[in-house]
Amino acid sequence: MLDNLGRLRRYARVLERDAATADDLVQDALELAWRNWRQWRPGSDIRPWLFSILHNRHVDHVRRARPPTELSDAEWAGLAVPPGHERESRMRDLVRVLAQLPDEQREVLLLVVVEGMRYQDAAGILGVPAGTVMSRLHRGRERLRQLMMEQGGMEP
Repeated sequence: MLDNLGRLRRYARVLERDAATADDLVQDALELAWRNWRQWRPGSDIRPWLFSILHNRHVDHVRRARPPTELSDAEWAGLAVPPGHERESRMRDLVRVLAQLPDEQREVLLLVVVEGMRYQDAAGILGVPAGTVMSRLHRGRERLRQLMMEQGGMEP
């Protein structure tokens, strides 16, 4: 479980848009996973199971009707691991543009592109059909490309 802590934190910070709340969400999800570890099928990839728990806990939090807060540029920048100045600037631009995408498209992009999950796993986490994941991914990539061109004139 702990091998996935960084990935869970990154996904939670995008979902919650507040670092402290995201950390609470990860802790809550890991506690729930620990209590229900028997539900995980040994030999299967643990990531989709953990991300499902995290996502479902997030949905529970949203249902409590608290207004979302926006991540600051510094918090968004903390999600990236830039090795150089040019890349750092480009990553900041990308992360800023990602924030402009609808939640559904951003979630799919993060799960499939950043985390490298299969469509079926992302669909299970989000509770939607795999076709919906593919559609959201396509629309998200297109919108991301469009926004990047508008903002910097460069392809993502």
